[in-house]
Amino acid sequence: MLRAVDAGRAELSCSQEPDLFIDGVPCCDQFTAHILAHDGLIEPAYSGVLGQRVPATLTPAGLAAITPAPAAA
Repeated sequence: MLRAVDAGRAELSCSQEPDLFIDGVPCCDQFTAHILAHDGLIEPAYSGVLGQRVPATLTPAGLAAITPAPAAA
């Protein structure tokens, strides 16, 4: 899910419990999508009206979650 958001393929609905859409299709695991939003890993790219879909974006924490750790020396 985070990689799809990073690739620009995801949208969030503007609501208390934002639903995630990937490639225009509702994500099959909305429970996890809600956790990602509430835990601050993804967020709407900008504010919209209730129910509107807006592009999803990664927060710095979301980006850190998918960024590989540097190799140990």
